[in-house]
Amino acid sequence: MDAHAAYRRELGGLGEELAAVFLERSGIRVVDRNWRSPAGEIDIVARDGPVLVVAEVKTRTRLGHGHPIEAIGRRKRQRLRGLGRAWARARRVRCHPLRIDGLGVLITDGRVFISHERGMA
Repeated sequence: MDAHAAYRRELGGLGEELAAVFLERSGIRVVDRNWRSPAGEIDIVARDGPVLVVAEVKTRTRLGHGHPIEAIGRRKRQRLRGLGRAWARARRVRCHPLRIDGLGVLITDGRVFISHERGMA
């Protein structure tokens, strides 16, 4: 793995950790992280009361390519919905209702800004 890829992976991991703490502090219980299947990966699976939440986390150090949440497009949201159902089948839990959330983590000048968009799809 080259240095840039290692940096991106480390930055992404930090963003996911910060997002998980943010969700927990918001009263949303994280139940799984980095779940993988042949169809893709879910960054965070959580419960918001009875709602199963599939959360995608995007982390950036600057806004040159737009806000991190803008990187979660329609197709990604649709794939996350299918992955959420697959996660629920694998864990034998209810997935209704299912909500897709996006978390944008901006780390700049030693400060962290987290945006949480609920119900993206």
